[in-house]
Amino acid sequence: MAHGAHQAAEVQGLIGATTMCLAIPMKVVQIEGDFGKVEVEGVKRKASFQLLPGVEVGDYVLIHAGFAIERINEEEARKTLDLLSELALSADSDQP
Repeated sequence: MAHGAHQAAEVQGLIGATTMCLAIPMKVVQIEGDFGKVEVEGVKRKASFQLLPGVEVGDYVLIHAGFAIERINEEEARKTLDLLSELALSADSDQP
């Protein structure tokens, strides 16, 4: 079993499922009331800020299922995005 597959199997065993949800770091680029737009690497999405009052344009937030759930700093957002990119490249290289 490849190292990445082994780790995935361990995680699956810990959480008892074969899938998990992720929150994606995105930058707030527009606010209109409790909603607005967030962006990552040129991709913009509508998001709700109802669960995270006080969000401002320029903030980095974690988006899960269309909701901002946590504010994070830019450095942490970049580290997380870099890791997600690395995982995606690793998954692509594991394909036959």
